[in-house]
Amino acid sequence: MEIYLKKSWIVILLAVFCNVLWGSAFPFVKIGYHQFQISGTADQILFAGMRFTIAGCLLLFIYSIRNRKVPAIRKDNRKYVGAMALIQTTIEYVFFYIGLSHTAASNGSIINSCSVFWGVLLAHVVYKDDKLSWNKIIGCLVGFLGVLLVTMEDSALHFAWNGEGFIVLASLAFALGSMFGKKASRVDDPVVVTGYNLSTGGGLLLLLGLFFGGTLPRVTPAGVAVLLYLALLSALAFSIWTLLLKYNPVGRIAFYNFVIPVSGTILSAFVLKENILKWNYAAALFLVTLGIYCIQKLQSPSP
Repeated sequence: MEIYLKKSWIVILLAVFCNVLWGSAFPFVKIGYHQFQISGTADQILFAGMRFTIAGCLLLFIYSIRNRKVPAIRKDNRKYVGAMALIQTTIEYVFFYIGLSHTAASNGSIINSCSVFWGVLLAHVVYKDDKLSWNKIIGCLVGFLGVLLVTMEDSALHFAWNGEGFIVLASLAFALGSMFGKKASRVDDPVVVTGYNLSTGGGLLLLLGLFFGGTLPRVTPAGVAVLLYLALLSALAFSIWTLLLKYNPVGRIAFYNFVIPVSGTILSAFVLKENILKWNYAAALFLVTLGIYCIQKLQSPSP
C-alpha cells in the first residue's frame, strides 16, 4: 500500500477527492441548520457532536469487522491521538460551527484555506527540516491577503469575530491537529487513529452541547440524511487524509487544500443559491490559490 500511496497520480486523486468532500460540508452544514431549525450555539455544538461521533464510531465498527479485532491505540500513542481529538475535532468544530452560522458558506470555505498557511508557519516551529523560505513567506502573505479580500463588502472590511474570526481559528486548530495526526498515524493504523479522533472529539462536542441545553428542535428525514452525509464524508475524508499524511510529506498534499475554497464556493452557489459573482470572491480565490502555489512549487533560498 505504501508504494501506491506515494504515486503522484494516486496522491493527487485522493487529495482532491478529500478536499471536494470537505468543501461540500460548508453548504450542507447550512442545510442541516435549516432542516433541524438550529439557531443557538448549544444546538450547533450538539449537531457537530452527533456528526463526528457517528463518523468515528462507524470507522471503528468497520475496522473491527474487517480485521476481526478490537481497534486499539498503543499506550505511548494515546497522548497524540487525544491531543488530535481535542484540537482537530472538538476545538476546531466549536469554532467552525459557530463561525459558519454567522457568515456565508462561500465566505467560510475561502477563509478556511488559512489552514494551509497556518500549517506552513507551524511546520517551521515543529520540524527542523521544514523551515520558512522566501517563497513560503510570500505565499503566506499572498494567501492571507486573499482571505482578507473575501471579507470586503461595499469597499469596506466586514470581519465579525464570531463569524469570519472563528473560521480562522478553526483553520488554525485543523493545522495544529494535523501535526499530532502525522505523529499518531506513524505508530497506529490511520483508520483507527481517525476513528478515535472523531469519536472522542465528537463525544466531547456531544457532551458540551447537552450540558448547555442543546437540542434538535425539528427532526426531518431530509435533516437525518444531511447528518448522515456529513458523518460519512468526515469518516471517509479524514481516513484518507490521515493515510496520505502517513506516507507523504505534509507539504506535498497540503497544496491540494486549494480545492476546498473552490469547491466550497461553487457548491454554495449551486446548493444555497449564494451570490458568488463578486470581484472580491474571484480575487480572493485567485490569491489563495496563488499563495498555495508559491508555497509548494516555487523554490528559493531560505532567508
